Amino acid sequence: MNYVNQTNPGKLARSVSIIGVGCTPFRETLNDPETAGYTEGDLFGYAALSAMEDAGITPKDVDFFYHGCASPLNGSNYLTPNMQVSEWIGMRGKASVHHSEACCTGYLAVDQAVKDVASGKYNCVLAACVEFGDALAIQGKPAHIRKKFSFDEFQISTEWLSDNAYTRHLMCNIGHDNIAAWYMEKYGLTPKQVDEALCMLAVNARHNSLGNPLAVDNTEDDLYETAAKIAGYDDVLAYMTSPHNPRVGGIQRISGLEHKCDGAAAVIVCATEVAEQLCGNGKKPIEVLGVGNCALEMSNPLLELSGTIEATRQVYNVTGVKPGEIDLLYVNDFIITSQLMAAEVTGYIPEGQAWKYVMDGRTNADGDKPINPNGGRTAFGHAHAASGLADFYDAVKQLRGEAFKPIRKIPRTVLLRGFGGGQNLCNVIIRTKE
Repeated sequence: MNYVNQTNPGKLARSVSIIGVGCTPFRETLNDPETAGYTEGDLFGYAALSAMEDAGITPKDVDFFYHGCASPLNGSNYLTPNMQVSEWIGMRGKASVHHSEACCTGYLAVDQAVKDVASGKYNCVLAACVEFGDALAIQGKPAHIRKKFSFDEFQISTEWLSDNAYTRHLMCNIGHDNIAAWYMEKYGLTPKQVDEALCMLAVNARHNSLGNPLAVDNTEDDLYETAAKIAGYDDVLAYMTSPHNPRVGGIQRISGLEHKCDGAAAVIVCATEVAEQLCGNGKKPIEVLGVGNCALEMSNPLLELSGTIEATRQVYNVTGVKPGEIDLLYVNDFIITSQLMAAEVTGYIPEGQAWKYVMDGRTNADGDKPINPNGGRTAFGHAHAASGLADFYDAVKQLRGEAFKPIRKIPRTVLLRGFGGGQNLCNVIIRTKE
């Protein structure tokens, strides 16, 4: 593992809380005539205005907003997309910033908004992200005219993740087998044990998203048990480890990769001291206790592991929270193996035990150590930049006791681990304000 420079961030200058969240359904918009003509403004506006409504505020109460999109010049026809949506959300004349940090964009949007409020510059900031991960913009055409985003075209954009002048683009550090191979070697597991654990993660994710109107995979037909029965298998694990679920590397199978889709999500943060007088929702604020960050260039071996270790160290140091206090974990798992690694690095599950917890159902929404109760990237869906904020949406709903798929007991403290772009790691701890 490469040496990683360490940073020791200070505590926030004043308390900041999440007061509102919004999220569109995550969908393949071109597959439905009702959504086929949607634009980024439609999706962004839906999420942003929903978050304002959830907080019980109006656009006039928001001082500033962040617009995030993972791949703006590939996925859209907008050079400055924040300018294109401001009037959709009643923010004419108010300052804004567009940013892009690949699949970590949503987490870093929260980080930036929190710092703006903690500094005292603003009292209320909107962080929202939008992505068409399945519908690609057509150059020279209006924004509502799109085409399906093929895998070959997606691969073109992934080449932009690395320094193509000095490094070879091998997808090696967000690759399919990277963390799986490390995990298997570290704990002396057999290929069969790792294969079955990763397959069960995918099976369980579909159960977590079942019935959720916001998830892209939410019906009985989407369950792997249904596919197994159609294929003549009585045992879902036998089906998942068969050629019906082909490998995309030496270890990982296609079930462990993201379900690309379109969507938007938003979070509103506010100075905790003014939250009660500003909000009209009558709900307790969700305090952002702190954030830990790390960024590594694509050529660094096991960068996801190294970055998660450093971001975890920072967030625990700055908040004083102990791993045993975490009631719920969200992991950006566009490659599903991330769950095993992040759960152990954060101390949420003991080292070497995550794969067993998965096999025993303990990481399911109804288990004692739930991870991604919304289904994560393979089942809720992955609208790249927006997915991190979709995690915050579900986390806040869990903390309020309003989640579609509630965990065993209402949590008090949640850790969210973001990762994206072969570089950015961002860990955030949030807690219900007493």
